[in-house]
Amino acid sequence: MEKQEKTIEIPLHVYENFLKQAELIAELKQQVEWLTEQFRLARHRQFGTSSEQTDNGQLCLFNEAEQTADLTAPEPEITEVKAHYRRKTRLTTDKLPEDLPVETVVHELPIEARICPDCGRPLHKMGEEVREELKIIPAKAVIVRHVRHIYACRHCEESSDRVPIVKADMPEPVIKGGFASPESVAHIAVQKFVMGSPLYRQEQEWAQNGILLSRQTMSNWLVKASEDWLEPIYKEMKRQLCERQVLHADETTLQVLHEDGKPARSKSYMWLYRTSGEAEHQIVLYDYQKDRKYTHPETFLKDFSGFLHTDGYDGYHRLPDRITVVGCWAHLRRKFDEALQTLPKEKWKSSDAAKGIAYCDRLFHFEKQFALLSPEERREKREQLSKPLTEAFFAWADSLRALPKSLLGKAVYYAQSQRKYLRAYLLDGRLEISNNRAENSIRPFVMGRKNWLFSNTPNGARASAVYYSLIVSARENGLVPFEYLTKVFTQAPNSASMENLMPWKV
Repeated sequence: MEKQEKTIEIPLHVYENFLKQAELIAELKQQVEWLTEQFRLARHRQFGTSSEQTDNGQLCLFNEAEQTADLTAPEPEITEVKAHYRRKTRLTTDKLPEDLPVETVVHELPIEARICPDCGRPLHKMGEEVREELKIIPAKAVIVRHVRHIYACRHCEESSDRVPIVKADMPEPVIKGGFASPESVAHIAVQKFVMGSPLYRQEQEWAQNGILLSRQTMSNWLVKASEDWLEPIYKEMKRQLCERQVLHADETTLQVLHEDGKPARSKSYMWLYRTSGEAEHQIVLYDYQKDRKYTHPETFLKDFSGFLHTDGYDGYHRLPDRITVVGCWAHLRRKFDEALQTLPKEKWKSSDAAKGIAYCDRLFHFEKQFALLSPEERREKREQLSKPLTEAFFAWADSLRALPKSLLGKAVYYAQSQRKYLRAYLLDGRLEISNNRAENSIRPFVMGRKNWLFSNTPNGARASAVYYSLIVSARENGLVPFEYLTKVFTQAPNSASMENLMPWKV
């Protein structure tokens, strides 16, 4: 016997109130879910690990044997090893340079004490016990006094109305009219832009050594040296950078206190452009701008034509057609990872966020396998393996019905809106699957900003961009920043050729 449904009649206004309450409850549920996500994400960012790595065994959707295969690993050699016992040693990463000077201190008994305590006969040396220590000698400052000899002809002084004056050669200073040396300017620059030590802290350090060197003087030295000797090198590096066919770009915020027409708390930006892994010589350039308008990368890259790796910022997508924008799968994976961190761990494995991460991890695993291949071979392998997987990912993403305001919904929307750019890395074997190279290069500036906090003037911000460009480029090419800057400040005032001072030429 079928159960009959009962119907009741209610006034229209009661029914309308019921619908409104139902709609309000649904909206409040969405707000609660969104707030819960934000709370869990904030808690993870504050107390959780900063690494985005996940357990492949727990989240991986692909269980083929090649999941763990590595084409770059050499074949293992089979050797027979005899059984032996090994003493436990403490693992350490500490290592001292082999060419470090050694100061030897010998400890020996006085001659009168070299008597055997038992029989009274003389003792002889039977061996040595050696202990090594690392001795730190604080940096010291010296005054270099340049004395130029001036010569004149004694005969002409007595017999002629013209006396020739001949001066000995003397190198030009890094800053005319000042007492700065190449080493002092290089030291101040490295302390600020490599070690993150603000000028006021350096001023205190100088004062402890009895040297009264104000932060204003140091700032003037840095700006003047940058304008005179580093900017020509920077311009030449920019010219050569724009001749490459594959570049990376990124940007981050910067606070400049005294900018015309802007309050002190407003945001300025430091843009970064660099070569890709396929380049023979690495170039990393920073560019200070007052805002984040898309016209800045367009102007900086006016002579560039090729592929540009970027994040999902819409400003890059407005660049001219001669520039092909390549998206970043690491950014996409990060959004799925944020969605995953807001879930209870028991729900991770079956969640859609975990599935999105697994797709990304599979593509990154392919890239590790293709690392030693030529660009053309890599493109063919991507066409064979990576392209079908990317199409499967986008088909899966299109099938999801995630709430738009949820973190999962934002990750799916990012994937759908960036589809064209995320696929672009498949076009050329020289391209990379992520923009991590640019993010790693902009990190020195971000770390330094946490210490010196802001730039006082636009001139100081531009000088900072130039210093970071040369310092990071020097490190990318295997140079020690202090030695490189010292060489530049020594040779640039006395040489007309900037080409020999490029970081890959020194």
